[in-house]
Amino acid sequence: MEERSLLAQKTKVKTLYVCSQCGYESPKWLGKCPECESWNTMTEESRVTVSGSAGRSISAPPAALPSEVRSLEAVSADESVRYKTGMRELDRVLGGGIVPGAAILVCGDPGIGKSTILLQMCGTIQRDLRILYVCGEESMRQVKLRANRLGVDGGNILMTASTDAEQLHETILQNKPDLVIVDSIQTLSIRSISSSCGSVTQVRECTQLLMNVCKSSEIPLFVVGHVNKDGGIAGPKVLEHMVDTVLYFEGDRNLSYRILRSIKNRFGSTNEIGVFQMEEGGLHEVENPSEMLLAGRPLDVSGTCITCLMEGTRPLLVEVQALVAKTSFGNPRRISTGFDYNRAALLIAVLEKRAGYFMGNLDVFLNIAGGMRIDEPVADLAVVLALVSNLVDRPIHSKLLALGEVGLTGEVRSASHVAQRVGEAYRLGFDTFVLPRSNLRHIDQSQFPQATFYGVSNISEAFRAIQK
Repeated sequence: MEERSLLAQKTKVKTLYVCSQCGYESPKWLGKCPECESWNTMTEESRVTVSGSAGRSISAPPAALPSEVRSLEAVSADESVRYKTGMRELDRVLGGGIVPGAAILVCGDPGIGKSTILLQMCGTIQRDLRILYVCGEESMRQVKLRANRLGVDGGNILMTASTDAEQLHETILQNKPDLVIVDSIQTLSIRSISSSCGSVTQVRECTQLLMNVCKSSEIPLFVVGHVNKDGGIAGPKVLEHMVDTVLYFEGDRNLSYRILRSIKNRFGSTNEIGVFQMEEGGLHEVENPSEMLLAGRPLDVSGTCITCLMEGTRPLLVEVQALVAKTSFGNPRRISTGFDYNRAALLIAVLEKRAGYFMGNLDVFLNIAGGMRIDEPVADLAVVLALVSNLVDRPIHSKLLALGEVGLTGEVRSASHVAQRVGEAYRLGFDTFVLPRSNLRHIDQSQFPQATFYGVSNISEAFRAIQK
């Protein structure tokens, strides 16, 4: 009877098409996902199921036990319980440290420093916690060589090279580490799922399996994720929804500076950034990013102006560079790096219409120095001043800071957190400030005895202010 039962089993291979953005499943290929309306995101996957002759499963799953139920008052929620990483910049981005049971996704371009920062964190945190490091992409010997180069002592770091998610599940239950690091999630797989490593289903199911065991045991989980050719996080979009925190490394891997940004954080602000410098001994924290961003900037050269951004609670001074030159083509070029292209076109139109600076036959190039990207409209005034400065070839005072949003009528609108921005610039030696007139009344000028303030209500007044 048992042999006949085994012969009656049927292995069925079912082909499904899964959306890489939202995980929507369809029996046929679709050019556009009906769930998230994304184009060309349906990928083919094969599902293997084993059933009896009657089409039913051979062994029924055991009856589920009732889940634990607790009152809200009985649940502990001590926000002070956080693990310090030993890196102030990383703690800042995480919101003050690692929350027990948190699932953290770390993404970035290849070679940007994801594995390096996690291994450096292990070197500090392993003094108090036992760490399980999953080497999915590298061998344990390769990780050891990197640890030696970084000066990391692995006395309390456990390592495994297994890429079977179910085996890792059991390993975590048996060893009960205090922290788990998976490098990377795209290398893990579940044997019962027929699709290859890195597919939508494998990434989703492996992450869910590890999150279940880590959250039930209050074990923090760090997961390294790949990015696609467009710079987005590889795998299903649901991966970002599943985890508690998403950290993204920015910067050119050929340059030394790296920016760690939080694009999702259930336990802290999503506006904080951490600045690091890649050196031979690993990543080193940059405690004063403003000085780093302004280092080596040219003085007494037309086309540069300084403004101040707010990244969470941290003010950052950045340099806006503009170049206006006669075009050699029929249509003038507009190139913007680190600043929104459409916003730049809008400001050029305002200059032509409201101030009489015509650039219809000129090439315009905008650049934000240091690899930074400006998303705040508070930098509009600095962009306008830099463009006019280069157009008329008249340098702006090297210790001048400009803040304000420029409207379509040429008016200069108020900015937020002006006192903090001015305070940071004054600390770094800036003594001339061009601000919206509406913000000037909220600043205690007695705190800045050696500074000169110009309150402007439109761009024409701002041009007259920089000529004084």
